[in-house]
Parts: sequence; structure tokens; C-alpha cells
Amino acid sequence: MTRPIVATLDSESSSEGGLSPWTKTVCGLFFVSGVPALIYQLVWQRALFRILGVNIESVTLVVTAFMIGLGLGSLAGGWVSRRTALPLLPLLAVIEVLAASFGLISLRLFDHVGALVLGSSTFLIGAVTLSLVIIPTLLMGATLPVLVGHVSRRFGSVGRSLGLLYYANTLGAGAACLLGVSVLFPHLGMQHSIYVAAAINIAVALGALIADRRYGRQGEGSRRR
Repeated sequence: MTRPIVATLDSESSSEGGLSPWTKTVCGLFFVSGVPALIYQLVWQRALFRILGVNIESVTLVVTAFMIGLGLGSLAGGWVSRRTALPLLPLLAVIEVLAASFGLISLRLFDHVGALVLGSSTFLIGAVTLSLVIIPTLLMGATLPVLVGHVSRRFGSVGRSLGLLYYANTLGAGAACLLGVSVLFPHLGMQHSIYVAAAINIAVALGALIADRRYGRQGEGSRRR
């Protein structure tokens, strides 16, 4: 998740013109965090289709619920990034742990709620679908604007920060699609795919905390300069 044209983004770039270790770490973490997010989305869509059935109405409900959650998460993440001085990497760690926690209980929750609303009206089922995915998709949607806000605060370039991080996360999502199609869904099934996604979330959280201890003071020094 590196690109030569953003070398000027980082004032601590290496002498060869590449990105600094701090920037590479943030990009790497955001690349990996895109993998579980896509796994969750694919698994949850399949789980919700078991509740709703597979037709044009159910597909519309599921996609709408995901898009609303991601959109609201982006708004919330932008608000947080403008109004708080919380450190970037610990905040990412918290989001990843919360996503993993929900993921581990998600399929059982979906099955239980689906049994309760079976045969209900389309409006009620749509509202329930939105309520099931609103929290995790809020977390997923908030990650990008939070990171962009913090990275741009350090480097002073919103456009380059957004392009770099979005590029990394999209590559991670693409990797998740290949992983899901070739390994997870054919060989592990939905529940074990969730376990894999949650384990990746925890690994990203631990990596973020370790990186914060290593680069935190260095980052503060660069902002003062």
C-alpha cells in the first residue's frame, strides 16, 4: 500500500524518497483491517439472506442497511477526527476490538433475531436488518475518516492522506474477496470465517498498540516541528 507520488506527504521520508516507517505502519495496518471488514460483510449478507430470503427486496434491504451504516460511520468518524486529540493508533485498536467482539456473536444474534421476526412485515424486517448491522458498519465506516483526520493533521494534506489510506484499505478488501472465495467459504464455512476475521481484528489492534509505543513520541515531535 505504498505509492511513490505521496513521498512528499511524509516529512520523515527516507533518503531514497520512500515513505517513513510510521507511514508504512499506518498503511499496513489499514490494509490488513480491510480484510476482516470485507469478510464480515460477505458473511453477514449471506446470514441475512437466510432471514429475508433471496429476492430483489431482500437484496435492496441488506445493501441499504450496509450503506446507511457505513455512511453514518463516516460522518461520525469525521466528527471525531475534528473534535478530539485522541491518538490515532490506540483509537484504531479500540475500533478493531469492538468489531471483533460483535463479529464473534453476530451469527448467533442474527439467527435468534431472525426467528423472532419470521413472517413479519417488510418494514419491520427492514428496521431489524438495519439495527443488526448498524453498530459494526458504523465502526467500519468511521475508520477511514478518523485515520485521514489524524494523518492529515500530522502532514497537512487531506487529499494525499485520503488517497493513500483508501488505496490501502481497498487493496485489503480485494485480498479479502480472494481469500474468501478461494479458502474461507469453501473450506471453513461462515462461522469459522468469522473467527478468522476476528483474529485479524485482534492482530491489527495489537499491531496498532505496539506501533503507537514505538512511533508515538516520534510523531508528536514531527508535529511540533
